[in-house]
Amino acid sequence: MRTRPVVHVISGLGVGGAEGSLVQVATRLKARGVPQHVVCVGALDDYTDELRSREVEVTVLGVINAVRLPFGIGRMACLIRELDPAVVQGWMYHGNILAALAHRLAGRRDGRRLYWNLRASNVDDERYGRVLRIGALMSGWPDLVIANSQAGAKFHIDRGFRPRRIDVIRNGVDTQKFRPDAGARASLRAELGIPADAVVAIHAARVDPMKDHALVLAAIAALPHVHGLFAGAGTERLTVPQNVRALGVRHDLPRLYAAADIVISSSAFAEGFSNVIAEGMSAGLVPVATDVGDAREIIGDVGYVVPARDVAKMTAAFAAAAREPAPERASRGLRARERIMERFPLGAMVDAYARVYESGLASASRTAYAKHPAL
Repeated sequence: MRTRPVVHVISGLGVGGAEGSLVQVATRLKARGVPQHVVCVGALDDYTDELRSREVEVTVLGVINAVRLPFGIGRMACLIRELDPAVVQGWMYHGNILAALAHRLAGRRDGRRLYWNLRASNVDDERYGRVLRIGALMSGWPDLVIANSQAGAKFHIDRGFRPRRIDVIRNGVDTQKFRPDAGARASLRAELGIPADAVVAIHAARVDPMKDHALVLAAIAALPHVHGLFAGAGTERLTVPQNVRALGVRHDLPRLYAAADIVISSSAFAEGFSNVIAEGMSAGLVPVATDVGDAREIIGDVGYVVPARDVAKMTAAFAAAAREPAPERASRGLRARERIMERFPLGAMVDAYARVYESGLASASRTAYAKHPAL
């Protein structure tokens, strides 16, 4: 009997934390023999080639406006009927809602499971209020809601989500990819003209109000002896102090982390489980982060956690990490790496998804057989 696939639905495949986690889950489960199909509703598809190169099928619908949305949902419903998946997995708010609509439109729901995936915590009402309300109204539809942080699960319950079941599966880090690398450290510092003995901090995030670049810019401007590396979409357009290099979108984050000593997360809201904090820690960096999402649980006692939007406390924590003698800072960074390896390795995340999908595959197959005994 063939293994029925998992179909993932996401609004876009641009570079981002949720998109990266989807790629990790889909490619590794495909390698374990579970067929995977990713539906990218929009046109942004940076990860498409990587998925296809690892034998994960991808359908890019190219829905770029609301006028084409009904067509996109119809195409998804047809694809679901054609593929006959055991599980339809939505990712993030829009992907969740579209997955739910296509799942219902496709019919034969008794033989198929619908899962949602929540990636944020305290999102702002100005941008997300409407989609939050729609999500809350539809939150009883999925068989399972997965949140990537305890803070995110609590936030959505507090905002009226009433799922039948909610599980927390935290992000996992590829600790072989994100690791200390003396060669990469030396070569990247040489490329950028940064002295070998300089203290370097990295902030990797797209320019967006939730990431609060103004906070970290204010802190690093007060520490002119620290070199800052800013990476992410839109950072190349920021006005930055002389001790900061704004690099724009980069596809060599492991090298950037290896070149640094401190990793900064300055999010003001919405962060669930910060990949940047965890990846930086895996690379042996000392973390300094705002108290948003599950930052405290990720960092534990190996770094600094400060209130969101607090320039004075961010600057003080940043300064404390920067003035620590190099051997002590390196030792703290190695403890940070050990924490990620023990608590948040990539394999643990993939295993957790495998378990919920195996449960869905088994229950969907039993239901399908009971409803359609000729199968």
